[in-house]
Amino acid sequence: MVFSVIRDKWQPIIKQLEAVLGKKGVIKRKEELLTYECDGLPQYRQRPALVTLPKTTEEVSAIARICHENDIPWIARGAGTGLSGGALPVEDCVLIVTARMREVLEVDYENQRIVVQPGIINNWVTQTVSGAGFYYAPDPSSQIICSIGGNVAENSGGVHCLKYGTTTNHVLGLTIVTPEGDIVKIGGKVPETPGYDLTGLFVGSEGTLGIATEITLKILKTPDSICVVLADFNSIEEAGNAVAEIIRSGIIPAGMEMMDNFSINAVEDIVATQCYPRDAQAILLVELDGLEVEVTNYKEKVGEICLRCGARNITSAKDAPTRLKLWKGRKAAFAAMGKISPNYFVQDGVVPRSQLASVLSEISALGEQYGYRIANVFHAGDGNLHPLILYNQAEEGSFEKVEELGGEILKLCVRVGGSISGEHGIGSDKKCYMADMFTEADLETMQYVRSAFNPKGLANPEKIFPTPRTCGEAANAKKAEFKNIQAF
Repeated sequence: MVFSVIRDKWQPIIKQLEAVLGKKGVIKRKEELLTYECDGLPQYRQRPALVTLPKTTEEVSAIARICHENDIPWIARGAGTGLSGGALPVEDCVLIVTARMREVLEVDYENQRIVVQPGIINNWVTQTVSGAGFYYAPDPSSQIICSIGGNVAENSGGVHCLKYGTTTNHVLGLTIVTPEGDIVKIGGKVPETPGYDLTGLFVGSEGTLGIATEITLKILKTPDSICVVLADFNSIEEAGNAVAEIIRSGIIPAGMEMMDNFSINAVEDIVATQCYPRDAQAILLVELDGLEVEVTNYKEKVGEICLRCGARNITSAKDAPTRLKLWKGRKAAFAAMGKISPNYFVQDGVVPRSQLASVLSEISALGEQYGYRIANVFHAGDGNLHPLILYNQAEEGSFEKVEELGGEILKLCVRVGGSISGEHGIGSDKKCYMADMFTEADLETMQYVRSAFNPKGLANPEKIFPTPRTCGEAANAKKAEFKNIQAF
């Protein structure tokens, strides 16, 4: 009965949206809406009131305008693979889902750019241009399923962000729809444009400033030569020292990843690469690219540095099949954890490279203190950590303890001069820790920007900024929302 009253309230809005999108473009049945109640962080759930499936910029504009005129909050959602609750619905909201916006609008090889809609999958961009000898550099581990629109919202990184940067370094221009429904073009098709860098401001804004509907990306020429070096060590400290020494030598690898012993054995149990020594306390994967002579020279230098820092064995590969085999375990690390534990909670923090060894030691101590196993898989080159906390959600109070443990890891990152996010964003998950990194004046200044674009606060509300003021209030609010959903 309660649900039918709510549906009656939404009937005029449904009619307006169906007039724009057709009946198939609006999802309103309760059981179908459950599909969209969370993103890649399933611990937080909230059912939206409606889901819309636009295909064009004009349709997105019409949806945003309807929401603006009726004071309805809306959230942009891509593939739903985000790991910070960035696409988590709020009560009585409309989701704008870009799953049907998957067209390549333009390819310009001469000027090394491609224009795509936001729903296109990350890996499809490289597939589109690889035949002509190009690729798209940002490569999150979820690149076979995550969307470019989501990558723009969260400023996603990936293995190759050490040398080539994150998403923001590869976005030239955007067509965006503002929270009021206006269509605005920012940036352009050339690297530099006059005026404020609104493109840089928008990338990483997590849907709080509007929604991107057309994205102009920079594509790169495929390197002449690529080599992957695998080194295994008796300790995390030795591997961490090797990372620092490689960078100190002036070598900037395309990517540099590290895995601890727990992660090594987890992936070998699942994907059986037979490349990672099970008794190693850490492995280091270093990818080098460029001219043939450059890559050959750097491969030798990297091997020498790793051996000097205590590496037991050095393996390298230049042919594509073997390179992919060496990377297979790292790419499958998150999935492997899902096989050995009923639940896992992934955190995303950044520390200075010089602090890697000591921070990992403290994370291990925190795991013992809270009674949870923690696997460490991370982008070692830029200090972006991804501790995976393994737990069983069926045990009462377990997630609350895991959340607290995750928060302590983030606070640790800040204490050593790092950040509470490297590429997953803040979303709903980490907003309570923003005050640990920023002053009140910092946060107030960010709110000025948000209010300028989003004066009613309708675009992705309750994200990024710490409101309610305390984590306890936020957690209680989430529990209350979930109970209300179940009551329906």
